[in-house]
Amino acid sequence: MGYRSLGDCVRDLEATGQLLVIEQEIDPYLEAAAIQRRVYQAGGPALLFRRVRGTGFPMAANLYSTIDRARFLFRDALETVRRLVELKVDPSQLGKNPWRYRGVPAGAVRLLPRRVRSGPILAHQTTLDRLPQLQCWPDDGGPFITLPQVYTEDPDRPGLARSNLGMYRVQMAGNDYEPNREIGLHYQIHRGIGVHHAAAIRRGEPLRVNVFVGGPPALALAAVMPLPEGLSELGFAGVLGGRRLAMVAPRGSLPMPAEADFVITGSIDPTRRKPEGPFGDHLGYYSLTHDFPVLKVDRVYHREGAIWPFTSVGRPPQEDTTFGELIHEITGPIIPSVLPGVRAVHAVDAAGVHPLLLALGSERYTPDDPVRRPQEILTTANAILGQGQLSLAKYLLIAAHEDDPNLDIHDIQAFLVHMLNRVDWRRDLHFQTCTTIDTLDYSGDAINQGSKVVIAVAGPIRRELKSEIPADLRLPDGFHAPRVALPGVLAVSGPPARRETPEIASFCRSLGDAEIPGFPLVVVVDSSEFTAANLRDFLWTVFTRSNPAADIDGLGAFTVKKHWGCAGSLVIDARLKPRHAPPLIDDPAIERRVDALAAPGGPLHGIY
Repeated sequence: MGYRSLGDCVRDLEATGQLLVIEQEIDPYLEAAAIQRRVYQAGGPALLFRRVRGTGFPMAANLYSTIDRARFLFRDALETVRRLVELKVDPSQLGKNPWRYRGVPAGAVRLLPRRVRSGPILAHQTTLDRLPQLQCWPDDGGPFITLPQVYTEDPDRPGLARSNLGMYRVQMAGNDYEPNREIGLHYQIHRGIGVHHAAAIRRGEPLRVNVFVGGPPALALAAVMPLPEGLSELGFAGVLGGRRLAMVAPRGSLPMPAEADFVITGSIDPTRRKPEGPFGDHLGYYSLTHDFPVLKVDRVYHREGAIWPFTSVGRPPQEDTTFGELIHEITGPIIPSVLPGVRAVHAVDAAGVHPLLLALGSERYTPDDPVRRPQEILTTANAILGQGQLSLAKYLLIAAHEDDPNLDIHDIQAFLVHMLNRVDWRRDLHFQTCTTIDTLDYSGDAINQGSKVVIAVAGPIRRELKSEIPADLRLPDGFHAPRVALPGVLAVSGPPARRETPEIASFCRSLGDAEIPGFPLVVVVDSSEFTAANLRDFLWTVFTRSNPAADIDGLGAFTVKKHWGCAGSLVIDARLKPRHAPPLIDDPAIERRVDALAAPGGPLHGIY
């Protein structure tokens, strides 16, 4: 059976040698997060900080930091969860293969949360300023809860059945928040809480909210899980946790997990918003200060022996990468049944997840046509961009499975080479302009506003990609230091980007109308040396710093019947623009303190 509480989980990890207890006092201001990131990068153990400056509560980190540890936490229920999700998509499979689904009935019973009259969470109350004041990056606007589970119910149809549990960041103090009375609630568009908030605004009433912290580890994964319509996060947590989730509802409050470590209760005034942020986010940049809903706090509950779990985010990979990997393991096999024609989808973590999506689809239209070109996969691409969080993709690269049945979508370099070998820039670019993008992506024109491009390829190899810079390449003034980033991809350092960037158009004109031999793609960046150093740097730079409709140009560009294409090499301007958010930079003094903890005799010696 799974863990009843976070304390049970921590004790089990310690007993099995997967958790390190640190007795030395740790500062939640920058130091705790810096330690967590360093241990994560080293593939180290989970951490328990027993003494945390400014609070009486211990903090736990890196609980989910490796895929093996995440599988260990949910080892008793993962197969049942996979089977249950399969049947949610296609119930007929139960009759076709009953032996495969023999454990599902018992698991399905756990989908139903159970109401209880009392629980450990009601043991104590406290105030916000007594909780761990975690700040992860130097320019964050204040302390944040980084593993919150935000619970709301539909104002039109209240109850557990139509509730939403999501991981939306919570700012506990700073800015203009009234101390111990208000916290900031930041959620991105396309999130379930937005539907509930909109209903409350329409009704002219506050939206009641509970913020859970800790509790059974299955709750955290449930909060980020892209579940099929109609399958609740609370129910999923019960199945994944191996027992029905016990929920208790004090008088006048929404339900809360009886075994949670902390719960903050309150309500959102539909008429009030306050500045929230900045916050160092998962794209590797700060999300800046914007007005977001304010949660008026009523009570802060905590259980006896409560533990404060946390993570920090930043340029990937980070601990949230493991969540993505585990989610893919559970849901990846069912994608073809949700999206007919789709063979596989991969949200590229190194590019910040939402900026770059790779896909393989079937190309079965007009099989007798001697000229193979993208047709069905364009229909498939539109279906992908209509699915939940996949709709936030900024670059969607989709290839026809039939052109190379052995192509592995997770071998990113091989996939890019496959695309560049075959792409026809005159035909294969399909833009969506004036549309929504990830709230945290600052490459667009304004918050939530930007563009998308689908690059769809099907057919035979069109060119041989080169890995040596042409000897006769001549770059215009201000552009220099060409480097080969990948076969067929040339990175060029450009001048600092201005608010308007007409120099890219002139850069393209200066190179002529034909393709640079063997280089169908050119990226203009701030540092070609950095961008070309490795695949990870290339993906992060190019896809987090460009807005397709604004930053794609090309040699021999043209527009015909509102279709844009180019006869020669495609050019992406991936320089930092004045409107972009600044990248995350570690505090040198904090890094020296973290180094000292790993010195001989230090509590982290031998870990990193």
